[in-house]
Amino acid sequence: MNSPAPLSFTAFLQCTDYSLLRCLTADPEQARHAPNKTLRQVKSGHYVEVLPTPLPNPRYVIHSRSFFRELNLSESAASSGSFMHFFTGNPTVAVGAANADVESPHVQASGWASGYALSIYGQEMYHNCPFKNGNGYGDGRAISVLEVLLSNGHRWEFQLKGGGTTPYCRGGDGRAVLRSSIREFLASEAMAALGVPTSRALCLFVSRSETISRPWYSPGAKTEEPDRMVDEPAAITTRAAPSFLRVGQLELFGRRARKNEHPRALAELEAIFLHTLAREYPDIATQLCHPEATLTDKVLAVAREFGARLSRLAAHWIRVGYCQGNFNSDNCSLGGRTLDYGPFGFIEAYNPMFQMWIGGGEHFSFMNQPIAAVTNFKMFCTALVPLLGQDAIQELGKILEAQPEIMNREMNRMWAEKMGLAEFRMELFAALHALMAETPVDYTIFWRELSNLPRHVAALRPGFYETRGGYAQDSVAMEARWAVWLQKWHAALEQEGRDPAGVSAAMKRVNPKYIPREWMMVEAYRSATDAGDYSLVQRLHDVLDDPYGEQSETVAALYYKKKEEKFFDLGGTSHCSCSS
Repeated sequence: MNSPAPLSFTAFLQCTDYSLLRCLTADPEQARHAPNKTLRQVKSGHYVEVLPTPLPNPRYVIHSRSFFRELNLSESAASSGSFMHFFTGNPTVAVGAANADVESPHVQASGWASGYALSIYGQEMYHNCPFKNGNGYGDGRAISVLEVLLSNGHRWEFQLKGGGTTPYCRGGDGRAVLRSSIREFLASEAMAALGVPTSRALCLFVSRSETISRPWYSPGAKTEEPDRMVDEPAAITTRAAPSFLRVGQLELFGRRARKNEHPRALAELEAIFLHTLAREYPDIATQLCHPEATLTDKVLAVAREFGARLSRLAAHWIRVGYCQGNFNSDNCSLGGRTLDYGPFGFIEAYNPMFQMWIGGGEHFSFMNQPIAAVTNFKMFCTALVPLLGQDAIQELGKILEAQPEIMNREMNRMWAEKMGLAEFRMELFAALHALMAETPVDYTIFWRELSNLPRHVAALRPGFYETRGGYAQDSVAMEARWAVWLQKWHAALEQEGRDPAGVSAAMKRVNPKYIPREWMMVEAYRSATDAGDYSLVQRLHDVLDDPYGEQSETVAALYYKKKEEKFFDLGGTSHCSCSS
């Protein structure tokens, strides 16, 4: 069957279908607060209509060719004036240009931001809110501008990150800088190529004239906190997802319903749950569309599936070496995908407590992410309690009680795949985990080299940080321990009797060769920020588009390499306090 012709941007806009605006309710007070660009309490409604603040003198930086192909969007769209205007915060100009020859325009020149609540590791947070009641949280600088339903049935919402102030800004300027925008673009598209559920990055534009002052690190600084203020170019990344609904949104409306804050509170909770069902769980919505299906049936079905998705997501994160860094409920997508690339990091020298963000704490560290995911699932269940009767609450409690075991099974399955085993073996894994941390190993290089099924320690040595940890203290003893483990591992492989070539190939499908290491992204965004040279951003994006491929020797020499000693303990490279 022939593929349909790629869509022009004008044709793409004709696919608009604003289900969120159609199915949910706007803040009833938004008209008297127009244009809704300043901080205020939003006490009711699911969203506030707010136009983005245009990025002045925009310049194209990059777009995702692979995502354009998934959207069936023509490559030429990225260079069109209407595309640039639309995704730099000028939808009125863009729609006027795009609809110049269209009799019945479907798209509106508008935007919207949404409220959500915050809980941190299972604790509802109020004191961080300007109003001390949770109504100050929401998309402070993320403005959705478009929702499309494509001919293949896929729905996408497009959101400008850095699109200006909204009522939820909590005193911020509503902007993003080029540095953090490049990180988000590269990381989200790398995660998609790695096979991890994630929001996507459509395009990135930077302003030629607007700069934003942000605290950041001096080159070479090894301080925990940024040591200076830096004027950085303002930028907008357009990110996309089937929806941007979060656990925190259900929490906000769940809290209001639980406290009976206003007469519409329970109805608003039900409405946003049903919208979540339609947007994120269409298969379940179809199965339960018959008259006999109750709201309780729908809540319990979504809870079971969401728990399964969260388990798979956490396993994917550990598989590829990703640490979210700030996995609060407001950063937990109801669709079970990675959301909000701020204080994230990819682990290099293995440390179970790895955490890029100095404010994240151990509870959001690398190996604690499955526990954080279970905690977010608890907050999801808590939010939905007002919709249920007593019997259903007990059934939901059983689903919650089962979640840690579901998570554990998913993690064990993932570790078995990484080790090339058909069955998980705890003793073998426990010994390996200790060795990885004590050596320490480079997480990505070690697993990739192990995928070649080496029998001797020398083959793994390229993945060892030889000047750090146990290897630096006693390399002979460490290598002896590794030799014993390799022998036991090969014995386990042989016991399963599988074809070695097939095992190696399977391991290389789950153990990537290339990841977005922070020092690589630093090099790319510094070149872009300091010299206006985006070639390193594009080159790194191209490499990360094929993370499991061997690629060329030149690429391997540049990007398949350990973190150099000079980058350890370096502010903005090994750790950060913010990423805005």
